[in-house]
Amino acid sequence: MTITAASLRPPAGNIVKKDILSKTPSPGLETTSHAIEAVHIAYDTLYPSPSPSNGPPLTRSAASYRAYETATACVRSFYLAQHTHQTYEFNLLRRKQFNSPTRLRPKMSIWGACLTLDTLVDDSDPDTSLSQIEHLLQTAESLRAAGKPRWMQLTGLIHDLGKLMFLFPEMGLCQTDGTQQWDVVGDTFPVGCEFCLRTIIYPGSFAANPDTKDPRYNTQLGVYTEGCGMDNVMLSWGHDEYMYHVLKDPINECKLPKEALAVVRYHSFYPWHREGGYMHLMGEGDEEMLGWVREFNPFDLYSKTEEAVDVEKLKPYYLELIDQFFPKKEILW
Repeated sequence: MTITAASLRPPAGNIVKKDILSKTPSPGLETTSHAIEAVHIAYDTLYPSPSPSNGPPLTRSAASYRAYETATACVRSFYLAQHTHQTYEFNLLRRKQFNSPTRLRPKMSIWGACLTLDTLVDDSDPDTSLSQIEHLLQTAESLRAAGKPRWMQLTGLIHDLGKLMFLFPEMGLCQTDGTQQWDVVGDTFPVGCEFCLRTIIYPGSFAANPDTKDPRYNTQLGVYTEGCGMDNVMLSWGHDEYMYHVLKDPINECKLPKEALAVVRYHSFYPWHREGGYMHLMGEGDEEMLGWVREFNPFDLYSKTEEAVDVEKLKPYYLELIDQFFPKKEILW
């Protein structure tokens, strides 16, 4: 049996998303402001005369993004569940499920995946209420307008497609009561070692996580060695990890460069690329990948506006871009 995009049906309701001193300092306010300005310049190119009726002005300050201190109870509850249940053993189980030879892997095109994901709204994201395809195209279009390489534009389009796993019952995620959505979206962090609380939002919500009391996992290194490399670090399971595994699977023949895969895997790893945590785990090549993730991040985060995009108008360009990096019309998810 082959699962296709047409056979998928979304669950009722909306999806709920969203140490050692740093060797590389986290971006400061000036860097953040410059990043916002670059994205706004790109957006001004795309939308030179935005209508106030279509949403807020595009000159939002850095403080207005990721404002978790004033987030809704829904967002806080989500992170309490995520921080309680994302354990090392749970993550081993999820990867075993993903790689199981008996798992029925859905088969669909990249564009078909975008359309399927469009049925979901990420309620853990405090920055936008737009549908997923609008956010993906906003990200891709801001990268395009800024003159970023074609592989990065496509990465902007696909970076959140791992959220599709919410629709795949064989992964145990098709729940409607809000209790199983913490392993799909939200910020990511390493498991198997001490949680770097100074870098993670709502640090007090880890109290019930059993790994905090397990001597195998509650030290700074835990199961890892210093300088082991991020490739060897298990990040909390979610849409980033899911999509990363889909892209690197040889059967899908993805032609995107390693930098793109790093962006997909680490774009929600804010404790690393924004807060400067877990630097002691970095190995050879990680500094370069961190640079690409930081270059991408402003176009993901700060392009979130209520300014709608014309999906049908943009479709031909992105279909051609998809064909360049995905020779197979349909891939296995």
